[in-house]
Amino acid sequence: MNPIPVLAASEVAAWDSAARTQYRVPSRVLMETAGRAVAQVLVAELPDALTGGVLIAAGAGNNGGDGWVLARALHAASVPVWVSAVDPKTDDAIDNRALARLDGVCELGREEAWPQAAVAVDALLGTGAVGPAKGDVLALAQRVAEYGAPIVAVDGPTGLDLTSGEAHGPIHARLTVTFGGARRGHLLQREWCGRIVVVDIGFPPLDAAWPLLVTDRWAAERLPRLAPQMHKGDRGRVCVIGGADGMSGAALHAARAALAAGAGLVKLVAARETIAAAQASLPDLLTVESSLGETLEPAVAEAVEWADAIVLGPGLGRVDVREGFVAQVLSRRAVPTVIDADALHYFKGQANRPVVCTPHLGEFRALGGDALADEAANDRWAAAARAAAKLKCTVLLKGVPTVIADLRGPEHVVASGNPGLATGGSGDLLAGFIGAFLARGTVPAEAAALGAHALGRAAEQGARQWTARSLRPADVLAALPEVWRAWKSLKPGTPPVLVELEAPDLW
Repeated sequence: MNPIPVLAASEVAAWDSAARTQYRVPSRVLMETAGRAVAQVLVAELPDALTGGVLIAAGAGNNGGDGWVLARALHAASVPVWVSAVDPKTDDAIDNRALARLDGVCELGREEAWPQAAVAVDALLGTGAVGPAKGDVLALAQRVAEYGAPIVAVDGPTGLDLTSGEAHGPIHARLTVTFGGARRGHLLQREWCGRIVVVDIGFPPLDAAWPLLVTDRWAAERLPRLAPQMHKGDRGRVCVIGGADGMSGAALHAARAALAAGAGLVKLVAARETIAAAQASLPDLLTVESSLGETLEPAVAEAVEWADAIVLGPGLGRVDVREGFVAQVLSRRAVPTVIDADALHYFKGQANRPVVCTPHLGEFRALGGDALADEAANDRWAAAARAAAKLKCTVLLKGVPTVIADLRGPEHVVASGNPGLATGGSGDLLAGFIGAFLARGTVPAEAAALGAHALGRAAEQGARQWTARSLRPADVLAALPEVWRAWKSLKPGTPPVLVELEAPDLW
């Protein structure tokens, strides 16, 4: 399986340059392969194009050149195709327009009326475009946006900055076909891109420092395996610590999630009210009652020593004694620990153990400080990496997309999920998942990425049955077995497609 990078415009440019100079792949070959890959995906995803035809808006640069190759490929297969274009300015685009004209592709004049086609293609601007479209390109983009046919974007929809995610419009695509890897802007602005299909066009091996997209195949290869001879102790012991009085739900969600992700034993350390709720609704759990004060009760200390992994923070609460309580837990045996929710406010970094911190943007400010939080608003990749370096741990920065960074390797990026996860309890499920994987010996960054992708995929599966609007944590857990079944029976991909990202369910 080739890894799928998540790239800024500068990284795409470096990759393209390496292909041409270091690996001697001619730029015309890359363009030809790209245009033909778009043709293959277009007719597979929107088969009405075969009879209803395709209108292509082509820009002046190499993105427009891809559009001219696409036009030739469709025309050769007798698909009706029309091109409305600005004059090309790069050598490859000029040559491909000439070839399309020689082949008899229908080129429309600037002011000519457009016939009604089944599909429109936006091949106006590529990855390197910055800021709003202007002049003739903007005029063409506005015509495409108002045209009424489903839009396929080549590389990205015109008006979307594929590095920063800043969206100027005017084009919302039904389908986006991009090359070699995802772009940051695709993942930051999913609603502008629709379904995203990444295709192979022959780029050379990627830079080992680039962030990697977490895919189903990546996750399936890292999911801890079961063995026939296992007993409950072999499947990992997770200790969930939190659940102050009045905050039972968070700790119970995390405990349920750890069980659903495969933990053999889960012990809940919580206040009396939460323990009573757990004993009434979750007989699978072991329980230890605690005041959650500055000094660990003997039974709590024993639970911490017992665990293969700890989930610290769901429903813990933020009162003065909790800082001492967190420090006491982290002073015990050095087992892998997820620090989540309220506990993030008391973590100072550099613990004596592997740690995964799971902040959303608000918690990230408390964890990393104002400067890093401000940076995260503009570049979540750099901010997560800097926080991991500062705190000497793995940082999972929740959001769209979720970014995981640590000190040992490239960041992982999780793009699965939908707005159904924007509810209380979703983060607690994530913490429980990660805890279960840590308890089986999965390294922290991979456990975090695996947990986040499983959560996102379960949310997508749950939304198909209950809708994203109605989705609740219990629904996500109910859908989780379908994720495991899907990962068990993954089929090889269909070249040239490397990965497909579903459009988020917004209903």
